Amino acid sequence: MSPVAPRILLAPMEGLADPLMRSVLTGIGGYDWGICEFVRVTASVLPNRTFLRTCPELTQGSRTDAGTPMRVQLLGSDPHFMAANARRLMRHHPAGVDINFGCPAPTVFRHRGGSALLGEPELLHDIVSAVRAMVPVDTPFTAKMRLGIQDDSLAVACAQAIEAGGADELIVHGRTKVDGYKPPARWHLIDKVRQAVRIPLIANGEVWTVDDFKACQAASGCPDIMLGRGALADPLLARKVRGEATGGWAELLPWIATYWFGVRERVLPVHAGGRLKQWLMLLRRHYPEAEALYQQLRPVKGAEEIDAQLLAAGVIPHLPLAA
Repeated sequence: MSPVAPRILLAPMEGLADPLMRSVLTGIGGYDWGICEFVRVTASVLPNRTFLRTCPELTQGSRTDAGTPMRVQLLGSDPHFMAANARRLMRHHPAGVDINFGCPAPTVFRHRGGSALLGEPELLHDIVSAVRAMVPVDTPFTAKMRLGIQDDSLAVACAQAIEAGGADELIVHGRTKVDGYKPPARWHLIDKVRQAVRIPLIANGEVWTVDDFKACQAASGCPDIMLGRGALADPLLARKVRGEATGGWAELLPWIATYWFGVRERVLPVHAGGRLKQWLMLLRRHYPEAEALYQQLRPVKGAEEIDAQLLAAGVIPHLPLAA
């Protein structure tokens, strides 16, 4: 019997993988499913428009334009309101529900969200248990965590609390809150967590290449991997891992054009260039052509001038419609 192919998942990335970028990345292909940016839950039940704004895929069967299922992630510290918002979310029939126990952002941490809860395994259990009661058994229910706040001393306790609360699977980012995004990701510590629970684990963190993917699998013991910034730096990575033929920079050019047109439709001209440059800064890690384009556009401020530069460079086939 041939081995089962690994699942490759697209990570939630606040400020990076918005609905437009998710559409582009899943259009390029290779992903089994992904998670949208988090929905922040405080002491209220959010209106439907909040879920739909964060995850517009909910209006099309909780899938991107390419058909990739997108799960909705909730972030908060109050079990009651997390459950109440999960109940409202279920009206929109999400492809799955995820809970964020990993965000290291200072603002989120300061307001007792994301990775701030990793010092309180009992609270993790209570949140997961409360949300589980609102999520039908046929809807995938996951959580995403880091190894801890300052160290991994509570990593196993947190994972076991999440498992006991009723999560179907657990995604573990191989860094602590204090680590932020500084390399390395400690994949071998994910393996320690994996061995302490019965639910499947998915490894995440610092996977930029096919070799990284394989090394992460080996060190973590997890066949399934979630790609974060590595997906933006090389949008062809998921397909490369699968052994598919890819067309390099030439294949990416139409998708860069698609992204730019989408940005021009959605973002004020004064901010549009920043979005494209942000992506190019990651792409240049693997593509010299992205470095050249980034340097060309770096001093350019106005969206209309960027239009002209992209047209002249052959990146876009025509000027976008005025935003």
